[in-house]
Amino acid sequence: MTIKTTWGPTPTRRALLLSTVALAATTAIPQGVWAETEPTRGGTVSINIGTEPPVLVLIAHSAGAAYYVSGKATESLLTYDRNFAPQPLLATEWTVSKDGLRYWFKLRKGVKWHDGRDFTAEDVAFSILALKENHPRGRATFASVQKANVLGSHEVELLLSKPAPYLLSAFASFEAPIVPKHLYEGTKIAENPHNVAPVGTGPYKFVEWVRGSHALFERNENYWGAPKPYLDQIIFRFIIDPAAAVAAIETGEVQISTANLPLTDIERLKANPNLVVDTAPAPYSPSIARAEFNLENKYLADIKVRHAIAHAIDKDFIVNTVYLGYATRLDGPVSPDLVKFYTPDLPKYDFSPEKAEKLLDEAGYKRGADGFRFKLFIDPTQPSGPPKQTAEYFAQALSKVGIKVELRSQDFATFVKRIFTDRDFDIAIEGMSNLYDPTVGIQRLYWSKNFKPGVPFTNGSRYSNPDVDRLLEAAAVEIDEKKRLQLFKEFQTLVVQDLPTLDIVTPSVITVYDKRIKNLKIGVEDLWSNGAEISFES
Repeated sequence: MTIKTTWGPTPTRRALLLSTVALAATTAIPQGVWAETEPTRGGTVSINIGTEPPVLVLIAHSAGAAYYVSGKATESLLTYDRNFAPQPLLATEWTVSKDGLRYWFKLRKGVKWHDGRDFTAEDVAFSILALKENHPRGRATFASVQKANVLGSHEVELLLSKPAPYLLSAFASFEAPIVPKHLYEGTKIAENPHNVAPVGTGPYKFVEWVRGSHALFERNENYWGAPKPYLDQIIFRFIIDPAAAVAAIETGEVQISTANLPLTDIERLKANPNLVVDTAPAPYSPSIARAEFNLENKYLADIKVRHAIAHAIDKDFIVNTVYLGYATRLDGPVSPDLVKFYTPDLPKYDFSPEKAEKLLDEAGYKRGADGFRFKLFIDPTQPSGPPKQTAEYFAQALSKVGIKVELRSQDFATFVKRIFTDRDFDIAIEGMSNLYDPTVGIQRLYWSKNFKPGVPFTNGSRYSNPDVDRLLEAAAVEIDEKKRLQLFKEFQTLVVQDLPTLDIVTPSVITVYDKRIKNLKIGVEDLWSNGAEISFES
């Protein structure tokens, strides 16, 4: 069966056309489609994204802070509704062959780059291969893409060496940006100056980046999706200090805040009649918090020790005390926000210090004269906030069962080097993104072939289980959805038993914004979409 979705041009009144989508062949309705009333035009919206990103275009980078920025200027082929159904963006039609080895896209005509040049299939073919070569995740996402063939000025095909059943979900704008070939060809992609001064097809054009302060984008008057966008400007602010971040949203200095808001202030912000506190999931890239064990440590190499640690930790306490209820307990590697792949009925380690003590005794690690069995270091991914608080709780909980723990704090860059390059750690308290599909976001963390010292966010535990490898590799190419889901369920069961990592919680995604902001979140991409629908009813 061939998967085919076809869309016509967008009419003035935005009347919705019918679409045959994927396997179910049902009608897909894009989110945020306007009916009779046109949104308010004009206005400037400031968004605090906290950490300043190293780049503004994610063609060769995966910096989380840039998620909010990249797609506003550089779009991709597709966007996705709340059911993950693909919707047209730079592509208007697409098909996937029955064997999963050919993807065909018809591209939107009349699209201009911000510098006035025409957008064509040459740009798409070039960008896909550039992502495969240069993007940290793109190397894996597009690994099976052998050729990107230009079939006409606005028609392109991708030929794969083996099926990649996740690929149609990979074309979100922040995940797979399409960049102008005429500005990138012949350059070092990762060093191209347009990575910090974007030229795209998106609704907003780059104006300036004032380091340490903000990045400014203005309305693209020649946007193909006219009359969108509705805002005149978007300003991305980099406010790191928590007190300043709260003050900025309360005073109206910024209209949207996504970062560095202390959980202790959320209830007060909820009471502010001028603000909206949104905790809806971001399903395209849900995050989890977990403890990663270094299996090269002689104590942690013992499965009884790992199981003992699991029984010594009260995850519900972490949810209620560290996250103040703004998190969901997690008992496996897949966030419940990634609904399709989530398996709720996995083995659980109940909170039982007594069981922990017994397992440690059975492992041969009796308490010494000082009351401790052995010592471990624990490193949180951030020197403050929930990661550090979780690490502090681990230290207290493990000391009660005879494991002495020393907490070390460092900045994020030092943490990454310590864990993934120097491998100088025992337990790392870290956040990881599941992304939109386990093959892309989760396999990297458990696949034995992805133990790559020096490469961040890979298999840092050095976990190896041939059965897990087999399940992951089979799921990566299985085009029968039912069989694929079963493979991932078996994978989850195995890793929960082996416990190379202890999954802790899925933190809530908290966005606070001015109630006059409309259509802030449309599909599963959350605030990482192109933002064309956002308006400000000032």
